[in-house]
Amino acid sequence: MSRSASIASDTLTRPKPAAVLELLKPITWFAPMWAFGCGVVSSGVPISERWLVMVAGIVLAGPMVTATSQAANDWYDRHVDAINEPNRPIPSGRIPGRWGLYIALIWTALSLVLASFLGIWVFWAAVVGLILAWAYSAPPFRLKKNGWWGNSAVAACYEGLPWFTGAAVMVGGLPDWRIITLAALYSLGAHGIMTLNDFKAVEGDLKMGIRSLPAQLGVARAARFACFVMAFPQVIVIALLFSWGKPIYAAAVCVSLLVQFALMARLLREPKEQAAWYNATGTTLYVLGMLISAFALRTIGA
Repeated sequence: MSRSASIASDTLTRPKPAAVLELLKPITWFAPMWAFGCGVVSSGVPISERWLVMVAGIVLAGPMVTATSQAANDWYDRHVDAINEPNRPIPSGRIPGRWGLYIALIWTALSLVLASFLGIWVFWAAVVGLILAWAYSAPPFRLKKNGWWGNSAVAACYEGLPWFTGAAVMVGGLPDWRIITLAALYSLGAHGIMTLNDFKAVEGDLKMGIRSLPAQLGVARAARFACFVMAFPQVIVIALLFSWGKPIYAAAVCVSLLVQFALMARLLREPKEQAAWYNATGTTLYVLGMLISAFALRTIGA
């Protein structure tokens, strides 16, 4: 630990609110909150009828469960971060002592308390999400050390579970099977998005023994796999929307996917260099397709 970090650790007995907020990483809350919103839309229940529980659900998805995962991850990565990113809240001493762990535990408890007021299905979805959040970072599981398991956990927590939760909050029970099906498909596709995030750290992963998919498969093969995993569930979504009598929505998702194919061609030429660019373009189209599909579900039976 640096001298400045040591001094900060000696002078602080508890973290300042700004440091806690930085630890909880608000920027990471957007993806699960978007998926939660898709769940709300797909339920078909007017927001005006359940706006209070909807707001509570948004808080659960982003500032609670996702924030918990960020705090736990930083706590268990504190030794590596002290070398690679010493200015982060924990290694810098702005989150002193064991406060990083305490915050993760407190946020876990608060998440469960909030979820318990939103219905049994929401509660159990939160339990699953929190288990995956801790298993992702904490020993002995450390799912993040293997891209197959780690990416699956993050994809479920960022897409499938929040979508399910959003619908469950609005209907006050178990969502329609079609909602669950699309949430699961888009969660599967998000595994590919998580793989793209690993391209920026291939060399470091190889040195640290982290078996991300680019480290295991090589950059080129991992990129092809990521593209397949992102595209295939969308093909199924398109087919399902057609079969459910929603051809306009199916066509809209199809157009989105065709544009993604064009962007994927550029990605595959230089996967490592273009991964961030694709996340800003192709991934945006992917999540827009989620919202289109949610509106299609909203109109089924209408």
